[in-house]
Amino acid sequence: MAGSGSSRMTKNVAAGSESEAEIEGLLARIAQLRPLLRENGAQGEQDRRVPEESIDALRRVGALRVSVAKRYGGYDMGHGDAMRVGREVGRADGGTAWVVSLLNSGAWYTRQFSEQAQDDIFAENPDTLVSAVVAPTGTARKVPGGYEVTGKWSYNSGSWHADWALVAVRLLNAEGEPAGEGQVLIPASDYVIEDVWRVAGMRSSGSNLLVADGAFVPEHRALVTVPADAAGGADGAAGDGADGAEPQYRAASVPLALLGPQLGLGRAILDAVLLESGGRGVAYTSIERRASWVPFQLDVARAAQMLDTADLFAESAAAYLDSLDLGAPVEYLERARVRGDVGWAVENVTGAIELLLSASGSGAFADSNAVQRLWRDQAVVARHGYVSPPLALEIYGKALLGEPNPMTVLI
Repeated sequence: MAGSGSSRMTKNVAAGSESEAEIEGLLARIAQLRPLLRENGAQGEQDRRVPEESIDALRRVGALRVSVAKRYGGYDMGHGDAMRVGREVGRADGGTAWVVSLLNSGAWYTRQFSEQAQDDIFAENPDTLVSAVVAPTGTARKVPGGYEVTGKWSYNSGSWHADWALVAVRLLNAEGEPAGEGQVLIPASDYVIEDVWRVAGMRSSGSNLLVADGAFVPEHRALVTVPADAAGGADGAAGDGADGAEPQYRAASVPLALLGPQLGLGRAILDAVLLESGGRGVAYTSIERRASWVPFQLDVARAAQMLDTADLFAESAAAYLDSLDLGAPVEYLERARVRGDVGWAVENVTGAIELLLSASGSGAFADSNAVQRLWRDQAVVARHGYVSPPLALEIYGKALLGEPNPMTVLI
């Protein structure tokens, strides 16, 4: 056995009272938008994009500046605060929360790049939005002054709203030979979006196909993440980032951005089920108030505790990441444990929602009931490869046992 994970941190690591006040103020402003975001949710699903009214409102309160550096007017918040923003938006609408979280994640990824690249994006407008796809499904061939980028990237969540895109690429030298992997930043004027996102849930996320054909990317907007001579495998380290990149953004990260909306969706469904429980009976019985029925009470209690469990594991993972010594490498076992925490949180959210839907009865699946849309949204994103509970737990189990992990380098 390789040993067990370190003891869990359950406290929220914050920079001080100023930081705490900042995130609390932001969350309070988002909460005030909840009626608007909830009302626009059905329209977003129909249009297959988040209504601009919702995006504009979230811009105004600062929900899309979470990961932008302070020198540009952003909040420069940590992993936990970004997750909490997604959770708060998710209590109103899943698609909107997913877009907000993924666009904030895109801004976070830009912090690996040089200050010059970040200036290109944020210097004139701190509300610039960046989408991101980290699977290297395109190529970047070396040319004088930079790279020529060609490829297709899916699924590009938030595509309709993004001003820039960060995409992963397979690097090629001038002769077209493999030269490692990297990431590049491309303005929206240099790529097109193919409208292909037609799915059962998260319809408003706009997770479409991004296409670039020979787009020129200057040297300072490209980043080598895996050098040509780097060995593969799950323990392989990524590049150290471009000169001038903040060290905290070189640390190992997990998909907490993908978890926040799911935490919020679970709470939204619990809120809805509790709200209607007092006025509904149980079909084909003499029970006039579902809330007075003991089996319903037990299911609601179990679901609430499962959501609490998900929150605790999410906060634990966030606290650990936010407590890291900036720029220090993160042990593989610890990265795997945090990945396991995320998977376990998702599994608990999914289980809680299943309990609530069964307890609520067939009425929860009516088209007129927003609960069925929230359920479909979470059912789709719970199966995202980066938060998949079976994969996350397998990764953690292998790490605990010292077994090799040939499956993925994304830990």
